[in-house]
Amino acid sequence: MIAHHHQSLPVVRVADIVTEENPQRWLIDQLWGASAVGVIGGAPKCSKTWLALDMSLSVATGTACLDRYEVPDAGPVLVYLAEDSLPIVRERVEGIARHRDLRLDSVPLHVITAPVLRLDREPHRTQLLETARQLRPRLLLLDPLVRLHQIDENRATEVAELLAYFRSLQRDLDVSVVLVHHTRKNAAGGAAAGLGLRGSGDIHAFGDSNLYLRRCGDRLMLSSEHRAAAAAQSVYLDLVTADTETMHLAVTGDVGGHRRRDLQKRVLDLLEQNAVLTRAKLRETLSVKNERLGEALEALQQAGRITRTPTGWQRAS
Repeated sequence: MIAHHHQSLPVVRVADIVTEENPQRWLIDQLWGASAVGVIGGAPKCSKTWLALDMSLSVATGTACLDRYEVPDAGPVLVYLAEDSLPIVRERVEGIARHRDLRLDSVPLHVITAPVLRLDREPHRTQLLETARQLRPRLLLLDPLVRLHQIDENRATEVAELLAYFRSLQRDLDVSVVLVHHTRKNAAGGAAAGLGLRGSGDIHAFGDSNLYLRRCGDRLMLSSEHRAAAAAQSVYLDLVTADTETMHLAVTGDVGGHRRRDLQKRVLDLLEQNAVLTRAKLRETLSVKNERLGEALEALQQAGRITRTPTGWQRAS
């Protein structure tokens, strides 16, 4: 039997929706959207926690993450690290802080000290919500996801219900939620990074911003993806251990930087010879993957070098 309720749902004409001049806001420029949920994914021993703590300290202090990615609006941070003791958490954060000439005395970076946190059930769900309500963090870090529940990560219905809780935290508190998560041991090498995450595909689809760490030979690579923005340039990272008191992650170079610049130059050369070319014609002529061509076109457009017209792409005048 269908129950009849008289209260209707709220609606608005699309023309009455308030627009924003720049709808994409960043918590950490290029790396993490403001009030975004998502994962830092990677195999064990890929420095996922180091990256998560670097992000946390950056948001709490307004200093650049990895000394490269700016934080537009600093604020409190709340973290829970299930696999690290409190002294180790302090030691790691303090090392990153020393590297940046920061003192921890007044840094609003708060650590949950509960020995266990099970977010697939009460009372821990309500306790986390109330703790976050009191602190009003800009960023909530939970590391790792596998220690926060006792559900079957391969069952989509169970995973969806847990992820819905994280989404409710984000919406109720206007907070970015970062979940540290492992990739599968048998993840296909050539597959997209997000498809290698452990468990249900809902975990990958859930993210507004996702970061991935993986080993490429003896190098550590960081890549990203965003629901509402282009991915940042992938970079190589290194855990700098020369001075044990200032251990930190550092960017050591861009991935394929010369290759991308070469493709952009080839696009400009083609458009110089032809007034207007469609994306399909550019792809056919250059013999490149659609994704690579899209990245080059976007970079050139943002730099003001080319413009898009109803009939195709052309060089900016």
